Amino acid sequence: MTENAITLARLLEFTDSAFPVGTFSFSNGLETAAETGLVHDAATLEEYTQDIVRQTAFTDGVAALHAYRSYPAGRHEAILEADRQAILCKLNAEARRMTRRMGKKLAELSQRIFPDETVSLWLEEIRTHRTPGTYPVAQGIVFAACGISEKGLFCAHQYGAANTVLSAALRCVRVSHYDTQRILFRTAEQAETLYDRVRGMELEDMHAFAPQIDILASLHEKGTKRMFMN
Repeated sequence: MTENAITLARLLEFTDSAFPVGTFSFSNGLETAAETGLVHDAATLEEYTQDIVRQTAFTDGVAALHAYRSYPAGRHEAILEADRQAILCKLNAEARRMTRRMGKKLAELSQRIFPDETVSLWLEEIRTHRTPGTYPVAQGIVFAACGISEKGLFCAHQYGAANTVLSAALRCVRVSHYDTQRILFRTAEQAETLYDRVRGMELEDMHAFAPQIDILASLHEKGTKRMFMN
């Protein structure tokens, strides 16, 4: 499926940093990375962003694609399984809270914009605690319902992961808008390669190994000086 003018406009809407799902409230561990000196300039920020993007590609990216493919087939239990696997990949409480808050918010927003039976059912299961309601699975369902392409979904997911870090960086790292935009531009160059590696993966193939990021998140959870939610 290729993007037409309508689906392209919807893709732009859902990837807009102003789209109100709460992305701005979180930093993906960057705040603590900056406080400890691990990230302190444009070069170290780019390394951190690339790590986040690769990590999410092989976890959230896989879950999003499976939810996307399950939507038109009416395989609701497969959506719930993708959601379960996505939350199991979140080893720290901050990451779990972030993905659940944003996932529920995206589902609620979509129901106000374009009511959809599958989204309504999934949202009710979030409210009754039958499923965690992760953000990548919400993206998969919503993007499929809007007719956005699978590759468009993956690119939006990658863009969002990078942009969360880079937007936070402007508030806690000594970098400029020029720096963050250059990093975002270069990060996009690996999207095609990552999509080719991820698109054939099964849910049981999901994997993440980023202990340093998990440690930073755990420190942030117990920190007393914070700009971002934990």
